[in-house]
Amino acid sequence: MTSSNRPAHDIDAEHTPDAIRKRLMAGPTYSYLRDFVFGAIDGTVTTFAIVAGVAGADLSTAIVLILGVANLVGDGFSMAASNFLGTRAEQEIHQRTRRTEELHIALMPEGEREEIRQIFAAKGFRGEDLERVVEVITADRERWVDTMLKEEHGIPIGGPSPLRAAFSTFTAFVLVGVLPLVVFIYEEVSSGSVKEPFIWSAGVTGLAFFAIGAIKGKVVGQRWYTGGAETLAVGGAAAGLAFLVGVLLKGIVDTV
Repeated sequence: MTSSNRPAHDIDAEHTPDAIRKRLMAGPTYSYLRDFVFGAIDGTVTTFAIVAGVAGADLSTAIVLILGVANLVGDGFSMAASNFLGTRAEQEIHQRTRRTEELHIALMPEGEREEIRQIFAAKGFRGEDLERVVEVITADRERWVDTMLKEEHGIPIGGPSPLRAAFSTFTAFVLVGVLPLVVFIYEEVSSGSVKEPFIWSAGVTGLAFFAIGAIKGKVVGQRWYTGGAETLAVGGAAAGLAFLVGVLLKGIVDTV
């Protein structure tokens, strides 16, 4: 087994000439884990913050549901829209930089060749090898521009889809963010009474925080329990602050 807990023969199979060729021809893949985790954590934190605040103010279940569902729809859509616009704005910046490099190559080709030369000289190329690299890269305009984007500006070729990023954020926000409300939904639908619904909600929310962090930790190579504890701590701090605000507001209301 390797350090990444994958069998060595699996890694060997990924590095045959044919496997490498297919992988490179398919192009880079983009993970939307960041968008999903961001939406899941924010959805759970903000929804439970509402539950905690309302519980602290000692308000009714109906108010918990009204505010909670409004948060899921409104804030979830707002986050998704912000993610969409932010991702698209980043793509537009990349496109503007590409147009600038294309213009520079058209107007000042020798200066741009010198940039390529110095970039690869800094990587250790010398003499004929360096000149050959410059010749090969600058022989193709698209390859030339791509190289300038990656090496000079640190811009990756391609990028995530704004729509997929927004969809990942919204889906996670709603699906995971609804968990703090489940006990209150059950109480309302069943017309029954759940003993200490806030405690149940807090327990489910804590498990959700820990599970989100654990999954994230597993994917990024972090210890799953470290990722879970980290997310639980952040979410718990937000929920505790909201509960405290609710208690303070209740005190203000009672004095009016």
